[in-house]
Amino acid sequence: MNADANNAMPALWQYPYPSRRMPVMGRNVVATSQPLAAQAGLHMLHQGGNAVDAALATAIALTVVEPTSNGLGSDAFAIVWDGTSLTGINGSGRAPVEWSPDRFRDLDTMPAHGWETVTVPGAVDTWVQLSERFGDLPFEALFGPALVYAAGGFPVSPITAQRWAEAAETYQAFDAFADAFLPGARAPRPGEIFRCPAMAASLQEIAATRGESFYRGELAQRIAADARAHGAALRHADLACHRSEWVVPLAVAYRDVEVHEIPPNGQGLAALIALGVLNRFDLAALPVDSADSLHLQMEAMKISFALAARHIADPEWMRIAPENLLTPEFLDRQAQAIRMDQAGEPAGEVPAEAGTVYLTAADHHGGMVSMIQSNFTGFGSGIVVPGTGISLQNRARGFTLENGHPNQVGGGKRPYHTIIPGFVTRDGQPVLSFGVMGGYMQPQGHVQMVVRLFDYGQNPQAACDAPRWHIAEDGRISLEAGIPTHIREDLIRRGHVVIDEDPYWGYGGAQLILKNGESYCAGSDPRKDGQAVAF
Repeated sequence: MNADANNAMPALWQYPYPSRRMPVMGRNVVATSQPLAAQAGLHMLHQGGNAVDAALATAIALTVVEPTSNGLGSDAFAIVWDGTSLTGINGSGRAPVEWSPDRFRDLDTMPAHGWETVTVPGAVDTWVQLSERFGDLPFEALFGPALVYAAGGFPVSPITAQRWAEAAETYQAFDAFADAFLPGARAPRPGEIFRCPAMAASLQEIAATRGESFYRGELAQRIAADARAHGAALRHADLACHRSEWVVPLAVAYRDVEVHEIPPNGQGLAALIALGVLNRFDLAALPVDSADSLHLQMEAMKISFALAARHIADPEWMRIAPENLLTPEFLDRQAQAIRMDQAGEPAGEVPAEAGTVYLTAADHHGGMVSMIQSNFTGFGSGIVVPGTGISLQNRARGFTLENGHPNQVGGGKRPYHTIIPGFVTRDGQPVLSFGVMGGYMQPQGHVQMVVRLFDYGQNPQAACDAPRWHIAEDGRISLEAGIPTHIREDLIRRGHVVIDEDPYWGYGGAQLILKNGESYCAGSDPRKDGQAVAF
């Protein structure tokens, strides 16, 4: 059990046999990628809180117990059904106002790590705004479980430990990161207790000031001071000006339901385009997991990725209104381009890597929340503000350096965002709250979940358990173990270039809550440490 983190996982943390989880049912439900965080949300429901309270406690706890994917310096998006209507919030931050394309003129691509990848973090403000508008419990109460985990410690879960060990190599040159997240100069191993008193202090400060300290107070000053010390452009004024934005989700009809996504700068539009195209085909007439069904899904996704790469940006800079990419006439034309016997051209460029958590919650009053929170890649930029435990995202990697592109890097702009919460309604009533974390896997994961539930009638856990495909950055197709060899060979004959990929990371992590009469049915992805919990 004390094998070095760089060696193969000890037998205790290996999984040699297939496993099937059962769907979880209840009238109050939380599902996410880490069990302790799921229990934090369930605790709020036991205390009389609603789905928003549960989602926020889960999100806050995830910054502590799954820091490999999110943190206090993350961004966040959410879709909320409050019992009567659907509302979205875009918690992505803007680039420092001092940035210009000229700042990056000597580069071929945006940097991967460091201060030049940091945009204003929006997660904390998203927590505050969601709590103020929808929450029943006091804001400070939502931090209780996270404070216990940060100050008292928690046992690191196995998959998170593996990601942490990989991150130790990526970020080892960042001293403040090592001080906060590499105790004893290494990543914690599965089951080891990790504590972060500095993060506990920051959480306490955020709770006590309702986020003011993070954007306009002491924590903001410490963030800005560290930026100045490293020659970065982020200023206290950039933080002080941040406001997460309430938005109306975009929607597209699919069979007898409507699928909803946050509008750009997120890539939810890519999922909607693909589903709109697939709605022109009768997938239910094709066998589930057949080559014909998979081929259609892949072709629709390639079309949508090409459009996303061309058009998605900060909506203030987009040249085409997102709604124009969802009109029946436009979707008809895209569907007509698909051939059943031949794979189309590779997709447009899609963003690589992943470092995201997804969570969903529902309560017995009918409230449902779909929420996602992200550093972008792993621990994000690698920047940890000294003495605070605040790890800052690297969302600026989502910008392009292409001159004249609507997503070209610039001061005050929001970059192309990979994180997308999903929601489904039928006749104006909630049906499904869902998401699939994992960078460019997210929209294609949304497509696969919707197809499985609404074309093939699968339950949420079966949809999670099923083998997946995904389109890699270069347009090649990766097929997860479990897809039969003859299906793979059929897809290759049609012209798909099929590759193998790591099953742990390549296919994302889904969490779903399906409305089932007066209760809910939930599923949690076995590719992650998490669980669905209910009462």
